[in-house]
Amino acid sequence: MISSDASILIVGESECTLSLIGEGLREFGYNNLTTAPSIAGLAAVIERIHPKAIIVEVGSSGSLVQDAIFQLCRALFLPMVMFVDSSDEALTQSAIEAGVAAYIVDGLKKERVKPILELAISRFEERSRMLCELEKAQSELQDRKAIERAKGFLMQSKGVSEEQAYGLMRKTAMNQNRKVRDIANILLVAADLLK
Repeated sequence: MISSDASILIVGESECTLSLIGEGLREFGYNNLTTAPSIAGLAAVIERIHPKAIIVEVGSSGSLVQDAIFQLCRALFLPMVMFVDSSDEALTQSAIEAGVAAYIVDGLKKERVKPILELAISRFEERSRMLCELEKAQSELQDRKAIERAKGFLMQSKGVSEEQAYGLMRKTAMNQNRKVRDIANILLVAADLLK
């Protein structure tokens, strides 16, 4: 979970909103808070403070500000909580697609800020873990495909069995202190050159 000394950025259109969110966090020991009254210049603020999370309140300025926040969320890969006065299905879907961890409609209350922030960070971390696992699985699948294709190349070019082809790649990998997938990729490059 987020530590009490973590940097949190609060973006809101009104001083009242910024104060309300800040009070809600300070009551629970979060004191490393930075506020920004608008999205103008937000990238520079983020670069300077490196926040652990961002809380955004979007009032009456509507979908243009929300779209800018969604773009920011996609680019930063940070947990983001959005409080909005009102929403529609399209904006909610855009928030989900952008990776906003919590999208709260008409629910900004001081006592709710901390639990919503913690839930958003937890959801963000879970999503990040799942994306890493997906990326790893996709990489492993690509490695397996490359190894299978390289085995096929060796079987055809050297007239060996599948087991022997894999044994050759494995032995070469061990001798060169490399991974089998690296040897497979080298073989595939060579196979393309020999076509």
